[in-house]
Amino acid sequence: MAIEYKKSEKQNFMDMLRGEQPEWLAWYKIQEYVVMPEFMGAGHITPGGGKDIYGVEYVAEDDAGGGALPKPGDFILTDIRKWRDVIKNPVVSESEWKAIAEKDMKGVDINAKPRLANPMRGCFQTMMSFMGFSEGMCALAEEPEECIALFDYITEFAADVLKHMVMYYKLDGLSMMDDNASANYPFISLKMYREMIKPFEKRLCDIARDNDLPIHIHDCGHCEVFIEDWIDMGITSWDPAQISNDLISIKQKYGKGLVLNGCWDQQGRISLLTTSDEELKDALVEYVDTFAPGGAFGYVPFILGRRDDPIVARKNKIFEDFYYDYARDWYHNHPNQR
Repeated sequence: MAIEYKKSEKQNFMDMLRGEQPEWLAWYKIQEYVVMPEFMGAGHITPGGGKDIYGVEYVAEDDAGGGALPKPGDFILTDIRKWRDVIKNPVVSESEWKAIAEKDMKGVDINAKPRLANPMRGCFQTMMSFMGFSEGMCALAEEPEECIALFDYITEFAADVLKHMVMYYKLDGLSMMDDNASANYPFISLKMYREMIKPFEKRLCDIARDNDLPIHIHDCGHCEVFIEDWIDMGITSWDPAQISNDLISIKQKYGKGLVLNGCWDQQGRISLLTTSDEELKDALVEYVDTFAPGGAFGYVPFILGRRDDPIVARKNKIFEDFYYDYARDWYHNHPNQR
């Protein structure tokens, strides 16, 4: 018999995001929660890709479940010293914002799901989308002052977007993103992060905190070295919290102060399409039993694969069924481990 909970999906998730114990184990669905003004042309989060506000073209990769990446070899900036000639922030007048917001908010049920503003990609990721990885990394090392000037410029626009979204979009939180690490190591040093990236993340976090909005961050790879700085800026939630990080120790150290959304081994053998369904279900039990105790955990198992692959669809159905059969009611069934 299905358990009837008192809170809505939104209330339950927001309790978790604010460091409280959720009524049930949340299925973290950030792609459904992220909000961005339509005019910004979010090619990186739009199915099928497209261009962003700066003209970077994103193309969808079927083998990665439709995830979009900058079009290979088609970068808009070749010399960081000339960024002022290439990178142009949109100009949106004060009088235009109300009409933009009214259009974007038409028919939106603000009580249905959390609404987390995503006013920009992170500075590191934006740099790579402009220049490509090799040239972008060289720019960070060789022309740090020009990179900082560029980051200041794009963050100025993002901060303006966030302030207007606070005014008009009935937000529940801020969602930031910056993939700045590989599976094994960060792409940049902690010193470089603190000098070149963190000040601009903090600018957005300060706006969120001034408006009592909890803050979430997306950062793939082995990026745990940045966690103390995230906490310092007021960040309380992280995805995908990949297993290359010491997730057990992180959960023990921060408890409900840092929600771990993910923690699933999507790169290991358990996520191969050839893994048996029985082994997958056993792994899911261990997964939930390991990270659910104490709260601050969002259920997010997934397998990367073609959207039209029937095996991928069947595996995803296993994740869905397992959630409702076992994971969702975990706190109800384990009241002493909340």
